[in-house]
Amino acid sequence: MPGRTYKILNRLIGKAIHRYDMITKGDRIAVGLSGGKDSLTLMWFLKERLKRVPVNYTLFPVYIDPGFKDGFGADLQKYCEKTWQTLRIEHTNCGILGHSPENRENPCFLCSRLRRKRFFEIAGELDCNKLAFGHNRDDIIETLFLNMCYAGEISTMVPFQPLFQKRFTIIRPLAFADEDTIRRFAKEINFPDFVNPCPSAKNSKRSETKTLLKQLYNSNKKIKGNIFRALSNVKTEYLL
Repeated sequence: MPGRTYKILNRLIGKAIHRYDMITKGDRIAVGLSGGKDSLTLMWFLKERLKRVPVNYTLFPVYIDPGFKDGFGADLQKYCEKTWQTLRIEHTNCGILGHSPENRENPCFLCSRLRRKRFFEIAGELDCNKLAFGHNRDDIIETLFLNMCYAGEISTMVPFQPLFQKRFTIIRPLAFADEDTIRRFAKEINFPDFVNPCPSAKNSKRSETKTLLKQLYNSNKKIKGNIFRALSNVKTEYLL
């Protein structure tokens, strides 16, 4: 069993789950696996919790393959079957469409929207009522800045989000966890390194925003925490 990093993440995940009442008895949870450290950490903890909490729920890991050449879907499937359980892989062309000449939108935006749509459809086929994503505290802050800069609105991802008349609910148990802590945990657990074949993986708007925020964080260690707390301390009377 991992040591201090496990305890930190376990506390933060437990805090998020309990604060938003994310998981209840009998939930059928579709877990979005991307092959990255965040989603693998999410799956690890959701599976591990089943051994020690009095709330029974069922997990259905799902990977939406965007269709790029040299994908890692087969390797991810083998790892999941060896470590946890059967992984459902859905082969799509979402990434190809996102990067096609016909697409006038941001390739990441279209690809993400198409993959999300298919994930909801699969969750329905599996009769799941919850959809779990591995977004962490850094992702939430980055989304705030992305939406302000490129969508002209103040909004971000939320830890608990009922949708479609509560038919589905998105949960983000890693919402209070820092990316650096998750990275350390992934190294301790020795998760495989699945290389993202997406051509926009390292030059997206999100990666640019991440670089900008890192510069801010380096100038003052309190900035990240202050931005995150600000999301729960909005003074609407001082907004236009």
